[in-house]
Parts: sequence; structure tokens; C-alpha cells
Amino acid sequence: MDLEASEPIDLGAGDHQHLIRKAADGTIQTKSGQPHKTSPSPGPKQTQGKPHPKTGQRADSYVVQISDDITPEESSAVPGPFSETSIRRAFIVKVFLLLSAQLIVTGAIISVFIFWKGLKEWVLKNPWFIYAIWPVFFVVLFVLACCGKLRRQVPANYILLGIFTVLQGLLLGAVSAFYEAEEVLWAIAATCLVTLSLTLFALQTKWDFTLLNGVLFVLLLVLIIYGILLLFIQSYWLHLLYAGLGTVLFSLYLVMDVQLMVGGHHHYSLDPEEYVFAALNIYLDIINLFLFILQLIGLRQ
Repeated sequence: MDLEASEPIDLGAGDHQHLIRKAADGTIQTKSGQPHKTSPSPGPKQTQGKPHPKTGQRADSYVVQISDDITPEESSAVPGPFSETSIRRAFIVKVFLLLSAQLIVTGAIISVFIFWKGLKEWVLKNPWFIYAIWPVFFVVLFVLACCGKLRRQVPANYILLGIFTVLQGLLLGAVSAFYEAEEVLWAIAATCLVTLSLTLFALQTKWDFTLLNGVLFVLLLVLIIYGILLLFIQSYWLHLLYAGLGTVLFSLYLVMDVQLMVGGHHHYSLDPEEYVFAALNIYLDIINLFLFILQLIGLRQ
């Protein structure tokens, strides 16, 4: 006797036991010609696999086909780092607080260099001051950018970020000493306006600038090579073009880094534990914007 169940059978409900008893009763009645009573099953037993008929199988064999149904509740998406709105909001607030503190410290140091005439004259007479800060500056930057565990460890990450901010402020103050105070103030005002506008644009636009990470890095390498060549070429228009390209490039970098911080529907996003790295990226974008805008203003004078 062949018995085939084409519909799905729920093993947990014990439906397969009913089919097995029915097949056994039919087999006994065929052989003996008398009905056979089966004792109730003590409970459902779980069977695994999907048995199929083999070649040369006897006529009294039976086939039970079992199909597993996957319910929507069984497949659940794994929550990401920004699955909760409160986590993302706290991350963004922490980044902006760190960034605000960095900009305030940097602005204060620049003000000392441009308004203290004695210090300004000393920097102009001793250019070695800038070259002495560069090695320490790059060492701290390398540690913050490449040492992920140290960057997430409190309070080491705050200490390194504070040292980096002070060194960056000293460098910017020394550079600002070569410009007039009015030019520096105009550059600061323009940088604040551009930064605020680009930040609002990055938060509102539907364009995903995080996909441009590789392209912007290649353009940055080209800009660095262009800047090295300008050390040996004295041309007003080439320097003006260099300053304009740098302003555009770091404007795009600022939009991208803001979207990396916000996360959400963007393709790439930063981990909530990378608040120091996010603040560092946006801070460097703003500083480079300031330097290129200052160069543009200085070239127009």
C-alpha cells in the first residue's frame, strides 16, 4: 500500500503519527483480512529528513513527504550600531561637543598670535618654530589615526586629542602671523559660514557623499603633488588655482565626514565608539578649509 502526503505536515502537532497508524492498519487488514486495533501512541515523536521511495520497494510501503515552512518571525534582521535613535543622538552630541572645544581652543591660540605683536614678531624672526612642531604634530596624528584601541580608550583618547589640538593651534597661529589680523578674521568668518552651510547641506541632502571616499582620496593625492610642484614654481594664477581646488576638495570632505558621523540611510557610517575619530576628521576638514580660504584672501590683497 502506497500512502503519500503531499501537503506539509506539522511534526510538533503529531499529524505524522496518524498517517503511520493508518498505513499500519491498512497493511494488517490486507494480510489477515481482519481489522486491527492500534493502541494510542504515548506521544508524538520527531522524525528528521525526507524519506523517498527506493527502486524495487514493496507494495505495502508508504511515503511521507514533509516540508518545512519558514515563518517571517524566524528571520529577523541584525540591529546595526545606529539601530536606536538615542545611541546615534548621543554619539552626534558627543562629537559636536568635542569639535566645539577644539575650535574654541584653536581660535584662542590664533588670537594670541595675531594680536600679541611681540609674539608675532618673534615668530617672523624664528621660522624654526614651525619646523620644530611638525614632527610632534605628525606623530600624534599618526597615533590617533592608526591606533584604534588607543583611540577608544578613555582618558588616553581625550589626552591625545587635546595635545593634537594644541599643536594644531600653535601651527595655525604661527602661519597666521604671516598675515594681517584683518585677513585672518575674514578667513575665520568665511570658514564659519562655509562650515555651517555645508553641515546643514550634508544633513538635509539625499545624495550619499560617503560613496566618494576613494575618489576624494585620489584627488587629495593629486592636490598634494600639485602643492609640492608649486614650491618650485612662482606663479600667481597657479597658486590661486591651488587654493581654489583645495577649498572645493575639503568642502566635499566636510560633507562626507558629516554624513559618516550621522549614519542612517548612508552607505557607510562610523561606529558609535569612534567619536574621537569623527571629531578629528571634521576638525581637520575645517582647519584645511581655513588655510585655503586664508590663502585665497591673502592672494587677493
